[in-house]
Amino acid sequence: MSARPNAALVLIEFQREWLDPEHGRLNHLVEDRDLLDTAVGGAAAALAAARAHGVPVVHVPLVLTPGAPELEGWTPARLGLRAAIPKAGTWIQGSAGVEFADAFRPAADEPVVRGRAGASAFAGFSDLDLILRRLGVTDLYLAGFATHVCVESTLREAHDRGYAAHVIHDACAAFTRTQQQHVREHVIHHFGAETDAAGFVASLRATPPTR
Repeated sequence: MSARPNAALVLIEFQREWLDPEHGRLNHLVEDRDLLDTAVGGAAAALAAARAHGVPVVHVPLVLTPGAPELEGWTPARLGLRAAIPKAGTWIQGSAGVEFADAFRPAADEPVVRGRAGASAFAGFSDLDLILRRLGVTDLYLAGFATHVCVESTLREAHDRGYAAHVIHDACAAFTRTQQQHVREHVIHHFGAETDAAGFVASLRATPPTR
């Protein structure tokens, strides 16, 4: 794996809902805790390397207004996450859970995606595609949560939009190891490729910084 000059690191939901045991409701749903710990360490290493070598970092939070009207769509039916999120009351603007975890707060020059409403980082009125095109990005390196939901959804849509998408598998976590392995073994190769944090870091060290 070699990170190309037109690559970007895309961090999906590095927010307290996932990473803060006190304020994160989803944090308590992770059954295989070592997956989460590994993902945090892998993502931190990838983030530090991207910043050091001038690779753009794009942060993709999920922030919804009370009642999550952004998820209503054009029909009254709410199934899947469109039903579960309003019921759970997660991702609500102004709550502690939507804040970025301390170790993953965006730097001043790093774009934060706005308008996202759905599992994919491209969903709803997300400006992710616009940000990536403005930066000249063609290769995405994905990290975040959950592997089998938002990371997978983003991977699939990135593929269909023409991006070369890579999942940094040890910078992502699902609720269980079984879910994680399913994505790695049966999904990723259809829509992109996978690497690990060490490989991503090594590829950047092998190329000169761009800024």
